[in-house]
Amino acid sequence: MQDLVQRCDRYLAEHEAEHLQALGDLLRIPSVSALPQHQADVQRAAEWVAARLRAIGVPEVRLLETERNPIVFGHWPVDPSLPTALVYGHYDVQPPDPLELWETPPFEPTLRDGRLYARGASDDKGNLFAALCGIEALVRIIGHPPINLKFFFEGEEEIGSPSMAAAIRQYRELLACDVVISADGGMYGHDQPSLTLSSKGICACQVDLRTAATDMHSGQYGAVIANAVQTLVQLAATFHTPDGRVAVAGFYDKVRELSPEERAEIAAVPFDPDEFLANVGAKALWGEPGYTPLERAWARPTLDLNGFWGGFQGEGIKTVTPCEAHLKITCRLVPDQDPEEILDLIERHVQAHCPPWAEVRVTRFPGSARPFAIRRDHPALAAAREVLRELYGKEPLMTRVGGTIPVAELFQRELGADMLFFAWGMPDNRVHAPNESYRLEDFRTMARAYVRLLPRLATVMARA
Repeated sequence: MQDLVQRCDRYLAEHEAEHLQALGDLLRIPSVSALPQHQADVQRAAEWVAARLRAIGVPEVRLLETERNPIVFGHWPVDPSLPTALVYGHYDVQPPDPLELWETPPFEPTLRDGRLYARGASDDKGNLFAALCGIEALVRIIGHPPINLKFFFEGEEEIGSPSMAAAIRQYRELLACDVVISADGGMYGHDQPSLTLSSKGICACQVDLRTAATDMHSGQYGAVIANAVQTLVQLAATFHTPDGRVAVAGFYDKVRELSPEERAEIAAVPFDPDEFLANVGAKALWGEPGYTPLERAWARPTLDLNGFWGGFQGEGIKTVTPCEAHLKITCRLVPDQDPEEILDLIERHVQAHCPPWAEVRVTRFPGSARPFAIRRDHPALAAAREVLRELYGKEPLMTRVGGTIPVAELFQRELGADMLFFAWGMPDNRVHAPNESYRLEDFRTMARAYVRLLPRLATVMARA
């Protein structure tokens, strides 16, 4: 295997300029899935990725239609006795706004100081393309991948993957695999490899409260009719205890508690509270007592008040007693919480704490997702750990994600396949922000990592 790895590394070095030029072509496509005016660009990016798979040699490539944007699907069967991995990523990107903060245009890729700057450079076009470069190197050296491969590249990740649940169910047999490898994700730091063990689920709702049929003159009605904003403020305050614990009855009933081993694992991850506070301009840490900041961010559920409005919002003063007020809520969930059950609990809490002089309604938003966790004894996790140890000369950290990757749990539930996060996004890549970038060194490392991972999977997954 060592000879194969060396030959693939040489191939990657010799073809780097060509690969970066091709990545630049992909980055020039403004595939912004959130904006309808870029629908044709999203389609064009899907077709570009499909063409790249064909150029690598993938024998079956097609676009799978969904309710919104197509899935780029590829299949390279090698040997039915070998494991099958499905490589996941996304070709859509975030809007580039605010444009005035970009040092160079967001869809004109620019190399500067060892970084490639463009929208999507890291999230996720650069990572997706690096994985394909590693696979290409293996194919050029041995003629085919070392295991059976499938490819699943979506165009809706940046809007919450709304079509993916139905699509994965519809194409379940086509997508069948032993493991999913995500080319979307990141490392804890440039010199600190890491493996992601879990991501949180999510659910969302809006609370609408009304106290009268119309807004009123505050001098005539302010002391007689309840103010909707004040009433909703008091209701919103009941969601948490003063120290930050969620006060909704039953909210923690199904939460899987951290084991002593898991707490020690999280404690081993470097965390500087002063640096953390400085990065966001905050004065102090806050949250549920009894847990460290990383435990709260990664492994404890949350209930966040995301928006609050009502009454007069303009400049100056308007002496009004508002009749309605509104509140948006999202919850980040951990194993074994269910999004619909949590929304049921929130609705019961709202009804129980709404005073008799008000009417309240809870509206649920689509896009709920369940939490995900890879099983700790998964052979692909062990293989990835070996690869990172080889590349970095140190043990990778075991980390978690406080955000939500909806497809991870969908693949697990519908295909029975766990997702291995294996990508090289970095904390300083400014994803979703102006001047997004991707270090060339990380691009190289990711391609080399895929060269090493796939042959290992042929061995460890066969043994499993």
